[in-house]
Formats: sequence, structure tokens, C-alpha cells
Amino acid sequence: MASRLVRATLGSAGSWVPLVAPIFSQMKWSLNSLQVIGLGGVGSHAASMLLRSGVGRLLLVDFDQVSLSSLNRHAVATRDDVGTPKALCLKKHFSMIYPECQIDARVQLYDPSSEVEILSGQPDFVLDCIDNIDTKVALLAACVRRGLKVLSAMGAGARADPTRIRVADLRESSNDPLSRSVRYRLKKEHGIEGGIPVVFSLEKPKAKLLPFQASKEEETPSDYQVVPGFRVRIIPVLGTIPAIFGQVMASYVATQLAGLDFQTEPVVNLDLDHYRILHQRLIEHEELIYGTAEQVLVDAEEVMYIVKELWRGRSARDQNQKDTGRKMWRSVNELMLVRWDKSKPAGVSNLILLKFSEADAHESTTLDQIKEKEPEFYSMVSRVLKRAEVEFAL
Repeated sequence: MASRLVRATLGSAGSWVPLVAPIFSQMKWSLNSLQVIGLGGVGSHAASMLLRSGVGRLLLVDFDQVSLSSLNRHAVATRDDVGTPKALCLKKHFSMIYPECQIDARVQLYDPSSEVEILSGQPDFVLDCIDNIDTKVALLAACVRRGLKVLSAMGAGARADPTRIRVADLRESSNDPLSRSVRYRLKKEHGIEGGIPVVFSLEKPKAKLLPFQASKEEETPSDYQVVPGFRVRIIPVLGTIPAIFGQVMASYVATQLAGLDFQTEPVVNLDLDHYRILHQRLIEHEELIYGTAEQVLVDAEEVMYIVKELWRGRSARDQNQKDTGRKMWRSVNELMLVRWDKSKPAGVSNLILLKFSEADAHESTTLDQIKEKEPEFYSMVSRVLKRAEVEFAL
């Protein structure tokens, strides 16, 4: 398929030779430097697919070893690798897959003391696959402070439904205890409220941490900790879910670095009845302003596309992703669709979502005035509506 990001074939010398696809230059991708921190079920799969996609340099960081219980979700580990540091395990297998990749494997715990050593190389992207809250928060805060691109994996344990996995801003993640804790800590300790893309599941966890079972009566969980502060109890994991998390992360990073413009599915919790209400509101507005609804060229399903895909359930003047999750319907209750260009029909490429007060103000102004007084807003709306033209082949 022509749109395939990367295809590889075995070259005459026996090495993997990527075929350049029209979407982006494979040469540029091969020069990228990526870091995967945390090499368990999620991180090992993310790193594996980045490698197989032909990335040039990989820094792999994890202090832990491959365990027998992790074989159900690890990307490449075998029985022979049990007891081997995860970073060295990946480097060994990766060298047999794509030896041209420069791999730096570090058996190391990421924490504030190792920030300079690990992040000073100015990577093109950091993939946070850590499952400990303290170190996760420290890494994310450091990436934000340094201006590094970062993608973070939230909780993959105790889930079973792959269709609920999403990529969104940290502020939008819901039904995820890890997201909630990370969000709270980042805001409280570092003043960071969002702006970090995360992979998470909308599915509520189906289990909690398994109880600690000591082999001796006097033993406590701390007796089994490899590193102080890290949990020793485990969350039940269906191996496919962390694998999909990792695949999603690799796809996201590859497309972001390639400059491939795609829109992640918005986390908008509305049903068709809500879109029918917005559709009816549009018809009533058209009749009030223009005396007829004959130029309404959209139905309820197309309203769903406009509201959810184009405007992400928010006013065109409020695209900062603050009103999300459970508050979404309360926010949409105050919104309505109006024409952007009043000289054109109310079609998919000419409707914007505004609050009632904003809609009134919009009806009393012209596009020339908006372009002159608010050039950034004008450009943003034009770009979004152009997307609708392209996707509907208008």
C-alpha cells in the first residue's frame, strides 16, 4: 500500500534495507535519536517496533531484570533471558534484527540524580514507559522543563479491551488511577497541568494489586524490593494490552517525527441523541437568522463529525482542552453550530462550534474583521475547515 510508513526488504548484503515511502524520508528517520525509559511489557514492544521501523539510535534504560512472570508480555525475552537485565536483553535481540541501529543499553534507574546523564543528549523523542509514580513524575517534569518531546504510557494492567485504548493529553485521560495520580503530582509539585500526550485506556481496571504473600511470617513487602519505594505486589496483566500500548506509542512517535498530520480520536462522551439536539439547534438558528433552514446541508451524523472530530466537543474559541471527560456534556449544553462564512451554506466545511454568547457576537461581525483583528484565530479555523473539505472530498 502506497501510504504505508515503512516497508523493509532483505538487501543483498543480508541487512534490513528500508524502502522510502512517499509520506516521509526514511533517511531522516534513520538519523533520529529516541529514548525508551522502562523496558517492561509496554516499553519492550515500543522499542522493538521503533527498531524494526529503522530508527538510527536508541537509548534503552531500565534497572530491572527479566523475570519468569514477565514473559507473558515482554516483546523478545525468552526463558534463557530470565535474570538478565532488561536493557541488555533487548540490545542482544535487537542486534540480531537490525544491527545498523546504534543501541545504548543502560542498566540504570531513572531518577532526578540521573536526569542530566540520561536526558542531556537532546533526544528527538522520549518514551516514558515507567510504572512507578515517583520516577514517572520526575521524568515527565524534566522533559517539560527541558523542552523535550515526550509520550507517556499510563496503566495497561488489569485491562482486556483493546478498543478502549486512546492517545490524548494527560488532562483528558479518565478511568485510569495512574493518570489521576500523575496529573495530581505534576500539578502540585511542578505546576504542570497538561500538554503531555499519553497512551491510556478508557476501560476501568478490572482488578487491583494482588495481596502480598510472604513465604515467612515475619517478612514484609520491603524485604522483596529491588529498589526502595517500588512495589512488589503485581497487577494482573493480559499480555496483549501492554503490547498494544507499546505499538501505539511507536506509531505515534514515528508519525510525529515524520510530520504526518493526523488527528487522534477525541475523548468526547456524547451519544447520538446529543448530536441530534445540536442538529436541531442549528436548524432553529438558521430559521431565526435566515428565515429558512433550506441551506442546512448536514444531518445528525455529520454534526457528530463536526463536533467531535473537528472541534473536539469544545468551542472553536476554546481549543485548550480544559473541558474534558465527565464535564464534556455540561460544556456542550452551552454550545451551538453556526456558519463560519455567512455567504455559504451550512455544510460540513462551513460550520464552527461556539458558545451561545460567542455565536451572537459572530453573527454581528464579518470574516474580514476577524481576519484583521484576530489573524491567528482566523487561520486556525480556516485550517480546521480545510481538513473537512479534504476528508469529505468537497
